Amino acid sequence: MEENHIVEVENLYMYFPVTAGILRRRVADVKAVDGLNFFIKKGETLGLVGESGCGKTTTGRCILQLYEGIKGKVSFDGVDLTNLKKEQMRRMRRNMQLIFQDPFASLDPRMTAGEIIGEPLKVHRLARGKEYKEQVEELFRMVELEPYMANRYPHEFSGGQRQRIGIARALAVRPKFVVCDEPVSALDVSIQAQIITLLERLREELGLTYLFIAHDLSVVRNISDRVAVMYLGKIVEITDSDELYANPLHPYTIALLSAVPIPDPQVDRTRQRIILKGDVPSPINPPSGCRFHPRCQMAIDICKQKEPELKLVGKEHWVSCHLVKPQAGTSDLSAAR
Repeated sequence: MEENHIVEVENLYMYFPVTAGILRRRVADVKAVDGLNFFIKKGETLGLVGESGCGKTTTGRCILQLYEGIKGKVSFDGVDLTNLKKEQMRRMRRNMQLIFQDPFASLDPRMTAGEIIGEPLKVHRLARGKEYKEQVEELFRMVELEPYMANRYPHEFSGGQRQRIGIARALAVRPKFVVCDEPVSALDVSIQAQIITLLERLREELGLTYLFIAHDLSVVRNISDRVAVMYLGKIVEITDSDELYANPLHPYTIALLSAVPIPDPQVDRTRQRIILKGDVPSPINPPSGCRFHPRCQMAIDICKQKEPELKLVGKEHWVSCHLVKPQAGTSDLSAAR
């Protein structure tokens, strides 16, 4: 594991069984995550984007080892998480936390905000008595909430305030790495900007590393240092944020970016929008070869037969496409664009 990498994922697989009949026999598998390889550098934000159901949330939870039956290797700070026993993993989770997507469903309605934020301190036995109360108050201020709100219940807060409570709960144990699972998708646009600004400030102040999962490419652009694009359980492209938006190479990435609104009306009217044909194939029975080929306008025979490898085509620019050559900017695909 390289020194500046905090997370490394090698050949990660997560299949969910499909059962049928009275005996609940296993008849198929949902291939939610199907052979992922990537890393996250210390102090950076890696954005993970893709359509609903492509495996983004499953990837985040696999890194945190929240699912059983995970295949592959996940290393965190040089430690192989897949070989840890339950008690060892429980202690390791102090360094790895999760911010949930839905601020309405992720908070226990029977607990006060103070109890929710302070619960990790009790679980990991980090503070008691006066010290516990002081740390809870500090966490409230950290996410720009007033400590006097500690006795209120979740239903007394707005959506943005609830998400701040969720963020404070995740940061209570002072983690190094946080998986942000679409933390702004359930919020109004104005509140989204506030939460993203808060997350960026906390990353700088606390030296955090984020895996930021989202389906909104404009949101990911603002917060991410690098972006990975996922399609049907596979990563199809990963590179620096600026490079991805300036020079997308995979046809799926190009199609996604063509749908992102541009503030300039004249530019927005003149650019070509790519409408993908058909629907996303079932992860139970994915297509042979490249998984995107049934919807790709540029697919050739080899795309249907052979699965493309995720290959380096430029400086820290990986693409999984037969049409993209190892020299970035000289591929047939970039010329076609």
